[in-house]
Amino acid sequence: MPRCFETASFFCSFEGNSHIMRYLTIIVIFLISFSSLAQEDHPYIPETDPLVIEKLDQWQDLKFGLLMHWGTYSQWGIVESWSLCSEDEPWCTRKMKNYVDYCREYEKLKNTFNPTGFDPEQWARAAKEAGMKYVVFTTKHHDGFCMFDTRQTDYRITDAGCPFSVNPEANVAKEIFDAFREEGFWTGAYFSKPDWHCNDYWAEEWATPDRNVNYSIEKYPGRWQKYCDFTYNQIEELMSDYGEMDILWLDGGWVAPQNGQDINMAGIVEMARRHQPGLIVVDRAVGGKYENYRTPEQHIPGELLDYPWETCMTMAGSWSYVPNDRYKPTRKIIHLLADIVSKGGNYLLNIGPGPDGTWHDTAYIRLKEIGSWMALNGEAIYGSRPITPSGYENIRFTSNPDGTIYLIYLAGEDEVLMPETVFVDGFQPSKGSVIELLGKKGKLKWSQEGTGFRIEIPASMRKNPPCNYAWTFKVYMFNEDN
Repeated sequence: MPRCFETASFFCSFEGNSHIMRYLTIIVIFLISFSSLAQEDHPYIPETDPLVIEKLDQWQDLKFGLLMHWGTYSQWGIVESWSLCSEDEPWCTRKMKNYVDYCREYEKLKNTFNPTGFDPEQWARAAKEAGMKYVVFTTKHHDGFCMFDTRQTDYRITDAGCPFSVNPEANVAKEIFDAFREEGFWTGAYFSKPDWHCNDYWAEEWATPDRNVNYSIEKYPGRWQKYCDFTYNQIEELMSDYGEMDILWLDGGWVAPQNGQDINMAGIVEMARRHQPGLIVVDRAVGGKYENYRTPEQHIPGELLDYPWETCMTMAGSWSYVPNDRYKPTRKIIHLLADIVSKGGNYLLNIGPGPDGTWHDTAYIRLKEIGSWMALNGEAIYGSRPITPSGYENIRFTSNPDGTIYLIYLAGEDEVLMPETVFVDGFQPSKGSVIELLGKKGKLKWSQEGTGFRIEIPASMRKNPPCNYAWTFKVYMFNEDN
C-alpha cells in the first residue's frame, strides 16, 4: 500500500496516550483524503481491449475479495516495509535509532523466517465460506523480499538462506494461488514497483533520503534500465509460471513517468497480457491507461463513481500482522460491504498472516459470521449494480439486471428487533410491486407515502429476524408491459 496509512503498528506504541492517538488519527484521515483526491484528479481512461473490458465486467460482479500482506516483517509485528524508509513520518518509525544498523537487522529477518503453520487450503476454505470470490496476495512488497520463487534475486523465501526454503510449500505465492483457484477464486498478484533491496533502485553508493530511487536516472540511464529489466523479468515470472492470473495489482505509485521513474508500463502490460489474455491491470494511485480500476484505500467514496473501483481495507487495524491488533466487528464489515456495493464498488478486505503462517482466530470468526449473512443475503450483493440514489439514511440500495431492487437495512448495534415499519425515500415502487424479506416467506404490506414508501413488518418477523447485522428487503418491481 502507499503507506501513508500504515500506522497501526506505530499507534500501538502510544496505546493509553489519547492525545497523541487523536492527533495522529487526524493526520492519517487528512492523508487518506489527500491521496484519494490526488488519484481522482487524474482522468480515468477506459480500457479498449475487448477481453479486458469483458473481464472487468465480470470482476464487478464478484464484489468481495481477500487481500493478504505477508512477509518477513511479520516476525517483528511491524508495519510492512516502511520502517526501511528514512522519511521523517510516523509510519517510518523504527525501534532502533541507528538507521544503518536497523536496515541490516531487518534484512536478517530472512534468515529466521519459518512459517511452518502455513496452510493455504484452510485460508481458501474460510474465505470461500465468507463469500469471497477473489484473492490478491503480496508477492513482493517495497522491502523487496519475494514470497515467490523468483530467479532474479536471492532475497526470496525459497533461497537456501531462509529456513522455510526446505518446506514442500516454500513457494508460498504458488501454493496460495493454487489453493484458492481450487476453491473457484480469481487470483491477483500484488507486486511493488519500487524495490528497496535492489541495488539498482536503492544503490548502495548513495544515501536513501526517501522512498524514491536514490540516484539520478538521467545521469545513470544504464542502471535504471537494469532495474526496469529486473522488474519486467519478475513480473513475467509471475505471469507465466503461476497459473491463470486475473489481476496484476501494482503498488508504489510514485514509480511513474510523471515522477521521472518511467518503468515501461507499456512493455510490461503487453508482455503480461501476452501470457494472460484479458488481464486486469491496476497501476494504482497513478491514473492513466493502465489503471483498469481504482483502489480507494481505507475509505469509501461519498458518491457513485463512473468507473470501476474497489475499496481496499484492513479487517484489523494494520495491513500486516501486529500482536494484539483489534479487528473490526462483523456488523461493521457487513455494513461497509453493503455501502461499497450500493455505490458500485468491490470490497477487498485484508488479513495479515502471522510469523508462523497462521491467521488469528478472530479472523476465522469474522469470516464465518460474514459467511452466514452472505448465504442469506448474497443475491443483493453479487452481480448487483448501483441505482440513484444509492441509499436513504441507514438503508442501502442495490439492483439486478432484471429490475429487482434490494434494500439493505443496516441494523444498529442495539437493534435486536426489527422496527414495526421501515420508511424509504428517494424512489417509489410502481403499484402492484411485491416486497419480501430475504429469509422469510410471505409478502409484506407497503404503501406509497410522499416521495417514498413505507413497509410494514409483522410482529412474527420483528421478533425473529432472519439474520444479524442487516436485513434485506427484495422489491419485485411491477411492470405493466410484462
